[in-house]
Amino acid sequence: MKRALLLSSIHPATDPRIVYKTAPALASCFEVICALPEDSHTVKNTSSDIKMIWLPRYEGLLQRILFCHPVILWKCLRFRPEYVHIFVPELIPVAILFKWLGAKIIYEVQENLYKKFEIKTYNNHPVFRLFFKRLDGYARKQFHCIFTDDSYLSEYQNLKHPSVVIRNFVSLTFVDQYVAQNIKWQINRRSFFYCGVISMERCFDTLVAAIASMTHQYPDLTVHLFGPVRFQEKDAEQLPDYHRVKKHLIFYGYTDLKKALPYAKHCIAGIALLKPVADYPDSYTTKIFEYMALNLPVITSDFPLYKDVVQKSDCGFCIPPDNASLLSKAMEWIISTPDKARIMGNNGRLAAEKHYNWEKEQHYLLKFYSQISK
Repeated sequence: MKRALLLSSIHPATDPRIVYKTAPALASCFEVICALPEDSHTVKNTSSDIKMIWLPRYEGLLQRILFCHPVILWKCLRFRPEYVHIFVPELIPVAILFKWLGAKIIYEVQENLYKKFEIKTYNNHPVFRLFFKRLDGYARKQFHCIFTDDSYLSEYQNLKHPSVVIRNFVSLTFVDQYVAQNIKWQINRRSFFYCGVISMERCFDTLVAAIASMTHQYPDLTVHLFGPVRFQEKDAEQLPDYHRVKKHLIFYGYTDLKKALPYAKHCIAGIALLKPVADYPDSYTTKIFEYMALNLPVITSDFPLYKDVVQKSDCGFCIPPDNASLLSKAMEWIISTPDKARIMGNNGRLAAEKHYNWEKEQHYLLKFYSQISK
């Protein structure tokens, strides 16, 4: 079998898109090797069909270039893969070396950095921006591209080689495997689920204000937050109601999706609010589809792209992301009308099964690999 090497110096070794979707899909046709950073969250029992190569983990871009990229070459050149699939633009120079050795390069664009730089708080030096722009321009001409959203096509035009859009929809098989666990918990009808990066751009301030208006009526209200926190504690403390609602927020940090999903089964809705900054209004947040697959009503932003999914499927609420009052009203409606909320959650599941699932998208992935092999 031909070898496909999946490379990232940033994504953790439990990244759902790479490890739980892309790699298993390719493993049906290729010998798959994943080279990803190892950290305390790494799961060692990855599928035997996928060979894992552990890389050192660094937060800073310069550190990764100096200490991680050489390790990638040292550990992975010996495999001489026919395909090298990179998930971050900083690895374009590494991919060029593999290309010189005869590999076909797939460059996966998962975010529009031309817009995302405006909200990045690290690795955002002008030199880094120039570094990205030059490498990205080279990749457009030399590599095959995969885009995770249709909106990226407006930025990436006149590509020399074939490209494809493969959306990051939910893997129903994966979700069902880990939610079906029989954990004997008392279901809390006032628990909400949040999974993803926790930041002010993702409406943490709006969530705090909404909870503050509800705690008197619902003193046992709880929000389970899974994901890395992208602000300092002092920033949270400056929010007017943070100290009052802090006890209602449970932070788990970055968590393997396998471990986070069972918590969702015992919540009554999923929250995925984003502000209209960077590329957020133009790109799907994967969490919408995960909540739908979990039979959870969705509370998300009123972006046209999101409304086309949520309102059309009648599976949740789309509200202005800075409107804490509407957020609290949506949460109160879900708490007070559980039967209607359950119907809303079921609608989301049906829509995920019909339209928004990885099982359909992986077909396009395999077709694309077959196309570029010719």
